[in-house]
Amino acid sequence: MRRITVICLLAFSAISFFEMRDRAANGALNGTGWSNDNPLWRAYEAQQSNIQIQGAGTVIRLLPDDNQGSRHQRFILKLSHPQTLLVAHNIDLAPRIPNLRLGDVVEFYGEYEWNSKGGVIHWTHRDPANRHAHGWLRHGGRVYD
Repeated sequence: MRRITVICLLAFSAISFFEMRDRAANGALNGTGWSNDNPLWRAYEAQQSNIQIQGAGTVIRLLPDDNQGSRHQRFILKLSHPQTLLVAHNIDLAPRIPNLRLGDVVEFYGEYEWNSKGGVIHWTHRDPANRHAHGWLRHGGRVYD
């Protein structure tokens, strides 16, 4: 019985390893288990801006809302590589993420602007004039756009 249990555990571990390796190779995972954000790292390294980009990160800092002009919910994400990203989410055009906490994972699609600290992602909402690509944030299974 013990031998069968050991064999089952080894088989399960091998299957899990190969599934994770295949998903990572296909860009489905990064170090956080979320979507591949390597294009973001490349944009940062090349100091590019005005790029529509998708990725995910872990909340490492909650900042006060920016209430000058359009109001923005702000927080900083740690990505899977040595980069952080400021999220500036327009809460005049999209719902705020309620109960956002340190350690939460947030997925995003928006416009990337380079800066030396890692960059900013904004336009994480729908464009009411339909002149810009619609963006979004995803947290806890809900999309905020």
